[in-house]
Amino acid sequence: MLLQPQKTRYKKYFKPRSLPKITIKTQKLNEQDCFAIIALKSGYINVQQLEAARQNIRRKIKREGKLEIIPLADKAVSNKPTSARMGKGKGKVNHWIAPILAGNPIFILYGTNKEQGFPALKAGANKLPLKIKIQEL
Repeated sequence: MLLQPQKTRYKKYFKPRSLPKITIKTQKLNEQDCFAIIALKSGYINVQQLEAARQNIRRKIKREGKLEIIPLADKAVSNKPTSARMGKGKGKVNHWIAPILAGNPIFILYGTNKEQGFPALKAGANKLPLKIKIQEL
């Protein structure tokens, strides 16, 4: 499952130099058994890291409950080959990244108990490069 957009406004973007400046409203949830991985620092996560964390969480909870992925990897990062000379345009799209703001959830897990949900999210959080906390909502 590759988490990339079907259509974007631009084919290729400039490389992100600074931290993301996106405002995302945090969702208010009414369910009782709800846990979330929340980012403590802003940064970027690529699609492979998101997918590895998702697979790890799903494996730990034995495919029960509902797992929601909040960020969308919609920025393309391109690379040129090392042997290419200067000029000749921008390189091919190498991977996709998602901007993450501090204080916003990355994953939300519904419908599992605390004994099963916390260790699963902890295992998934080990795959992410950002400083995070696991919180019960």
